[in-house]
Amino acid sequence: MACHCLSGRTLTTVACDKLLTRRPLRLLTTARSQTNAGTTLRSVKSSHRHFFGSGSKHRLLTRASSQNVRPQHRILTQAGNQNPDIADRVVASVPYLIPLIDGLRYGKFFFAQFPAFAKLLAPLNPLVSLYFGVPFASFAVFFAVYLGIINNQNFSRYCRFNAMQAVLLDIVLILPGLIENVLRPPSSGPGLQAYISLYNSIWLFVFVCVAYGVGSCLIGQTPRLPFVADAADQQIR
Repeated sequence: MACHCLSGRTLTTVACDKLLTRRPLRLLTTARSQTNAGTTLRSVKSSHRHFFGSGSKHRLLTRASSQNVRPQHRILTQAGNQNPDIADRVVASVPYLIPLIDGLRYGKFFFAQFPAFAKLLAPLNPLVSLYFGVPFASFAVFFAVYLGIINNQNFSRYCRFNAMQAVLLDIVLILPGLIENVLRPPSSGPGLQAYISLYNSIWLFVFVCVAYGVGSCLIGQTPRLPFVADAADQQIR
């Protein structure tokens, strides 16, 4: 018995059966290999997307976290202690007595015009007498604050910053004294009035700065005095 194949040749039944059975096997094998290849390709693509997608997410999260952390770090660096305790507040406010005592010389005309204001500062008389009565007491106090508080890392930045502001304010008070030593003060006329007004202005500036600094320290705030706050920030690390 014979059958006709696609090639047009006549084959026996056995040969035809063998040919018909081999071709489906080959087709099935080819289909399975294509299916396995497609599955492998899809898994590679999905893993590729997952890898690069997770990497991009990681980069975005890292960038966002760095953007969120840096401003907080700058805020904390500039502000110092956010909630200073009672001891830090007292230590930070004490150095402001130095420019206050050194600035009393500029208030002599003001005290003559307003005697009641001088009585307000009467409790400081023992400290003033000790400060100006003991030889080199002013230098000893100055270096004690500078070396004992400002350069002492055991104290918080809040204490050291305020001590530095007080020291710089005290240094600023040296300049009017140097000018006074070079230029003789007038004895009468408009020059004397200008001289008195200058002294009163210096004293009021010092008193307001000290009152603002001490008051801010006692309530736990960070005072920033004009002319010296930025320099104190640069000196305190």
